[in-house]
Amino acid sequence: MPTPGIIGIIVTLVVIGLALYLIDLIPMDNTIKQIIRGIVIVLVIVWLLQAFGFMGSVRGLFHPAHPVR
Repeated sequence: MPTPGIIGIIVTLVVIGLALYLIDLIPMDNTIKQIIRGIVIVLVIVWLLQAFGFMGSVRGLFHPAHPVR
């Protein structure tokens, strides 16, 4: 039986896939669509890596609490 966390991840991926499909239906330049798709896919990969614990939080990446010297 899948856990609620896994179900949430699956539902989120379905919603993101639907959003990508709907973006494909919008009449705009193909280059812009490819850029949007690429950004969304990279963000989803980072989110999945965090969700499964393969990568730490990226919150401190741009505004670290303790600056590196």
